[in-house]
Amino acid sequence: MQTPSVTRAHQSWLARLPRRAWLGLLVVALGVLLAWLDLRDTRQAPPDPAARAEEPGHVIENAELKLYDDAGNLTQRLASPHITHTPQQAITRFDMPHATLIDSEQREWRATANSGTLSGQQQRLTLDGDTRLTAPNQGWQLDTRTLHYDSAARHAWSDTPVLLQQPPQRMRAQTLDAWLDTSKVRLKGQVRGFHPPSAASSEESP
Repeated sequence: MQTPSVTRAHQSWLARLPRRAWLGLLVVALGVLLAWLDLRDTRQAPPDPAARAEEPGHVIENAELKLYDDAGNLTQRLASPHITHTPQQAITRFDMPHATLIDSEQREWRATANSGTLSGQQQRLTLDGDTRLTAPNQGWQLDTRTLHYDSAARHAWSDTPVLLQQPPQRMRAQTLDAWLDTSKVRLKGQVRGFHPPSAASSEESP
C-alpha cells in the first residue's frame, strides 16, 4: 500500500516543476543523447587508410638488417639502435645507422648518418644528416648531408655539398657520384681542391 503513495508523490513532484526546469532537463537529456550518438559513430567509423599507412608494423631495438641480391650475395648490413618498418609503404627507417656497403669484390664501405631510410621495393638506401662514407683500404672519406645508394648498381650519389678528403688532400663540390665497384668518383659544381706538394717534390724544387 505504500508503493502507490510513493508513485503519486513522485508524480506530484514532477508536476510542480516550473516550465524552465522542464526545458533545462530536456536540454540536458538531448545533450547526453547527442554525445552518445557521436561516440557510437566514432567507434563504428572505418579506419582512415592514410593514417594506417603511416603506422609502423614492426619496431626493433638494437638490431642488424642484412640484405641480399637475387643470387644470394650479401650486399648491405644496416645496424641501428632503433628500427621501424611500415609494411604498407614498404619503408624501413633507422636511427643513427651504421651501414656496411659491399661491392662486387666483397670490399666493405662504411657509412654513418643521423638517420636512414630503406625503400623495400627498390632497395634504395638514403642516409641523412652528417653522413660519412669511408672507402676500404684507400684512406679517403666523403662527408655530406644526404647520400643515396642503389645496391643493384652499387652507385652512391649526393645532391648536397660534399667534402672528399684523403689527408692532406681535400676537395669540395656541389654534387657527387661514386661507383663502388670501380672506386670511380665524379664531382660536379664549383669543384675546389687542396693538394699540397709532396715532400719529395719539395726537396727537388730549387
